[in-house]
Amino acid sequence: MEDDVYKTLKMLNISYDRFTHPAMNTIEELNKYNRGNDDIIHCKNLFLRNSKGDKHYLVLTEPDKRANIGGLARQIGSTRLSFASPERLEKYLGLDPGSVSPFGLINDKNKDVEVLIDRDLDIRQKITFHPNINTVSVTMSYEDFQRYIGWCGNKVIYVDVG
Repeated sequence: MEDDVYKTLKMLNISYDRFTHPAMNTIEELNKYNRGNDDIIHCKNLFLRNSKGDKHYLVLTEPDKRANIGGLARQIGSTRLSFASPERLEKYLGLDPGSVSPFGLINDKNKDVEVLIDRDLDIRQKITFHPNINTVSVTMSYEDFQRYIGWCGNKVIYVDVG
């Protein structure tokens, strides 16, 4: 799975920095390893579903924001949203809890997952995600991230998360 991320980034001619660290399951744990650069952030990633369980959303936001899930549901015209189960995470993105990342979209062949991107992320020069494993992080420019998301082909909606 991790190798698929690097192959995809190479194919898209996207440069990145890779760094390893102990297993990190939460954004709070990752904040301890902040590299001291305010222009680089490790994004918080949430995997949600609607109340019927027939729609799934990957939410990407700033690490210190508390997501207003009710507000998100209203913005996208959805029924009530809640966290999806580990089984759904595996089924739709091929990921384990603690490794939620937009790189999981590589595994979403049917484009079932909609991507909700916090509008505030666009002020960042660089952003960081796990490459589908929580012992490694990858940093790339926001512009290259946008190219990657476009390549994925999933529906993308820009939202106000907080």
